[in-house]
Amino acid sequence: MATSINDQTSASPFHAGERAIHASLGIESQVEELGRRMIRDHLTDQHRHFYQSLPYLVVGSSDRHGQPVASLLTGEPGFISSPTAQSMTITAKPVAGDALDDNLRPGSPIGLLGIDFSTRRRNRANGRVTETGRADGGFSLQIDQAFGNCPAYIKKRDMEVLSQHLATTQRGEPVTGEQLTPADRLLIEAAETFFIATHYSGDTVQLGNGTDVSHRGGDPGFVEVTNNTTLLIPDYAGNQHFNTLGNLRENPRTGLLFINFETGDYLQLAGAIEIIWTGNEISRFAGAERLLRFRLDNTTRISPIETA
Repeated sequence: MATSINDQTSASPFHAGERAIHASLGIESQVEELGRRMIRDHLTDQHRHFYQSLPYLVVGSSDRHGQPVASLLTGEPGFISSPTAQSMTITAKPVAGDALDDNLRPGSPIGLLGIDFSTRRRNRANGRVTETGRADGGFSLQIDQAFGNCPAYIKKRDMEVLSQHLATTQRGEPVTGEQLTPADRLLIEAAETFFIATHYSGDTVQLGNGTDVSHRGGDPGFVEVTNNTTLLIPDYAGNQHFNTLGNLRENPRTGLLFINFETGDYLQLAGAIEIIWTGNEISRFAGAERLLRFRLDNTTRISPIETA
């Protein structure tokens, strides 16, 4: 997670975990300069319009024990609004069984990812929840930082069809477990996309702390299911901010979200990630610069109810 800094006299826009990775790769100077240009403490008008046009939003939150959770909210375009450049209101409720519902507390950190699969455009924002229990069931937040991401590894999809599949309101009771089921494995092995939530709370400056959520993508099968409690995930070249990996360096707790974009099934995984920086194992994944070994603690699967 990066702070919102745009001038050279202020503190670094990156926290200790991110800076340590930059230093180890010898890129600290150029990334520092880039971060100061890209990372803002507000939403630009372009970003505000972008979020307001979306029929869904990926949300990262953390529970009271610090476990990150990646979730999806859906609604008609306009369910996300930005009354000011430093605030956002979201008029959607989490689906039943999603831990996000319990994690939305005033003052709690939150990460947002807006992604338009039809144009492969994505933007991220992080902040703090300011209001819950609204009459419309939604919540409001203050923006601490906002920035864009490149379109790499995003699978292009038809937005209208996608929103129809994801927006179903009839869902069954969540099914939880401590291992992947055969159906879970099939969903993961077919995935071209998943989302990852991470959390950092090590800085004394509040803006250096918080929850992030980001996108990972590749060809079907790019996530390897090693066994019923372990995944191996290639990490490719990106914007070199290392927001997610910087968080993981300091706190390995992780929440993953896999979605079946045809059926609307959600699979949330809670666990921890080990970053594999070097070794022959990396060469098995074409183009990978690192690997992420995810070890599972528990699963939550939320599926639509089939109707006649």
